[in-house]
Amino acid sequence: MIDNPQKTADLIFVGAKVHAMDARNAQYDAIAIKDDMILAVGSEADVLKCKGPETQLHQLAGGTLLPGINDAHLHGVWYGATYPKLMFKDHDFDWHGKLLDSEEGRETAILTAWEKLAALGITSYTEPGIGPGEDHGATGCFGTKVFDTYARLTGTKAQTARVTMLRLFGLLDGASQLDDYMSGLDQALPQTDPKWLSVNGVKIFADGIPPMRSAWTLAPYQGGGHGELLTGAGTEDERLDVFRQMIFEAHKRGLQIGVHATGDRASDAFIQALEDVGADDALRHYIIHGDLLTPEQLERMERLGIGIDLQPLIADQTHDWLAQAVNAEVAQRAWPLHLMVKHNWLTLTSDAPVASPDWRHIVVSAAKRLQQQQVPLTDELKVELLRMYTSVPAYQDFAESWKGTIAPGKVADLCWVGGDVFGEDFLHLPDMPIKLTMVGGRIVYQQN
Repeated sequence: MIDNPQKTADLIFVGAKVHAMDARNAQYDAIAIKDDMILAVGSEADVLKCKGPETQLHQLAGGTLLPGINDAHLHGVWYGATYPKLMFKDHDFDWHGKLLDSEEGRETAILTAWEKLAALGITSYTEPGIGPGEDHGATGCFGTKVFDTYARLTGTKAQTARVTMLRLFGLLDGASQLDDYMSGLDQALPQTDPKWLSVNGVKIFADGIPPMRSAWTLAPYQGGGHGELLTGAGTEDERLDVFRQMIFEAHKRGLQIGVHATGDRASDAFIQALEDVGADDALRHYIIHGDLLTPEQLERMERLGIGIDLQPLIADQTHDWLAQAVNAEVAQRAWPLHLMVKHNWLTLTSDAPVASPDWRHIVVSAAKRLQQQQVPLTDELKVELLRMYTSVPAYQDFAESWKGTIAPGKVADLCWVGGDVFGEDFLHLPDMPIKLTMVGGRIVYQQN
């Protein structure tokens, strides 16, 4: 397939298996790039028809060529500011102390994140919560000035990953108030190229997390209590009313809503609010985490087109902690990935720097969890798991028409992995090196 047969390619890749990650699971032998776009895919003979006197021909030594990896939930600035530390490993580090207090520091954090993510084949990510709610936050990693730094760097040669952003009008992992939220919604944003920095919606923290007994749950915790909503103040009903108003106001404005909801009661309140407002899949609202989602809730979410951002490494790390907080029945059904893959559009994500952004480990973690839940690791499932890091997050970004799969006319965002990603060694994916990363037709990482 050739986008424009009159054009000659700037660059052609041959020698690796090209997986489009589209609905047909198309596979090719070669790919041609022109400027920042994919010009052609197909057999080596067909793609070489795009070769001109100035075309660079790259002979890849086997392996798998994928669309660029898209982490749909990654705190880029926080990750860059704390690199190489990870919350689950570096317990003595002050994760909530002051990290950034200057423009130079913010720029360095962003550039560090972009460099390290490029080495992992990550070409897009969602920065899930930047805005005035954190203007006086402790770390300096999430306030309005961070957005301004992102905007200044957008579209420059320094940018090696496309960024989608959710605005935050309360504290990260903390409380939010309706007045602050409403005034934040009315604040104008600088214009940026949406292919490089797109602000699609808002982030709302509904609750905390089950191990801390701060997730809002249907069943009581061991020792009592149900947690509570973080929206508003006062009684349970007053907090719920504020939560629902926040959802209604964002939805009315046509904004995508990403809700941090780990407790089943918090998730239910979000689903119910969208049912009451008559939502459909047009705005692609989604639940972040969804640790305790029930089968009934997943079915309702499917009808409404609500997605899920899941973090398998966090599930691995916190399962025992969760089991010490909730009753045995709730712990047994936590993280129902086997049901999520049946009912919902689902992305696999890292939540870095909470856990590693290395998608290879995350995909394998998800595969092993599914095997534990009696789901066989078929070839079709392997492809579906990789779609959760490519085509599905592009859908979450409202960008499936121009990124997330390999096809003529789409942006040349690519990740070359040094191994057969979909072969018998799938569970050894972390041992397969990232050989090359391309963003917008530029090679931004190449293994020595």
